[in-house]
Amino acid sequence: MKKLQTNWLTDGLIDFEYKKYLLLAYLEGVKEEFGARRLYPVFSDLIMHYNNLMQVKEHKKLVYEQFPQRISRADFNKLEIIYQKIVEDDETMREIEEIVQFAAPKFNHALQNGKEIYDYIESNLEISPVGITPLYRDAGYLFLDEFTGKETRVYEYQMTIFENAYETYRGINTLFIDTFRRSLSNTYENLKVSLVKQRKKLPNPATFVIVAKVPCSFDQSLLPIAKRTLVKYVSKL
Repeated sequence: MKKLQTNWLTDGLIDFEYKKYLLLAYLEGVKEEFGARRLYPVFSDLIMHYNNLMQVKEHKKLVYEQFPQRISRADFNKLEIIYQKIVEDDETMREIEEIVQFAAPKFNHALQNGKEIYDYIESNLEISPVGITPLYRDAGYLFLDEFTGKETRVYEYQMTIFENAYETYRGINTLFIDTFRRSLSNTYENLKVSLVKQRKKLPNPATFVIVAKVPCSFDQSLLPIAKRTLVKYVSKL
C-alpha cells in the first residue's frame, strides 16, 4: 500500500489540495488492508499520525514521543526546526490548519474501523495456561494456533518494562522456535514437556496457548494481537 511519510504534513508543497490527495490515497490503502483483516503495521502508523495531528491541532507543536522508533532524536530536532518556521508564517499556518481540520476526522474514522477489527479478533482469541503456571511468568512459551489446521507455532517470550515521561508500559519480545503438528500423542502438555527437556534454560516455564476462533492474517494481525493479549493476561494473574 501507499505509505504516508512521517512528516507528510510539513514536507514538500504545503497546499490543501495536494495534501488532501496524499491523505486520501493513503487512507484508501488502509481501507484495503483492514478489509483483509491485516492490521499491522498500518494500525500503529495510523495511531502515530493521528496523535501527532492532535498535538499540532491543540498545541501547534510536534512531540517526539508520538513518532515511531525509526525516527532518531537528531532527525526529530531538524523536523521541529522546520515546523517552527512554518508556525511563524501566518499564511502557511492557515493552510496547515485547514489540512489538519480536514485530516483529523478522516484519521479518526479509519482508527475506529481498525479498533473494531482489533476488538473483534481479540474477543475471538481463547487463552489458557498449559500445565501448572509458576510464580515467575515474565518469561516462558507461547503456543499459537490459527483458525484452521492442527499446527501450533511455538514462541519463547520475554516480558519487558519500559517508561517514557508519562507512563510505564509492559511489552513483550518473542522468538519463534518451531511449528508442531498436534495429535493425540502430541498434546500441548506433551509439547511443553518436550520443550523443557530440549531447552534447559527454562526448567519451569510459564506456558500459555492462544487459539484463534476466526480467520485473519497471521503476521499482520494474529501474532501482534496475541502478544498483547498474553501481556494483559499475565499482568492480571
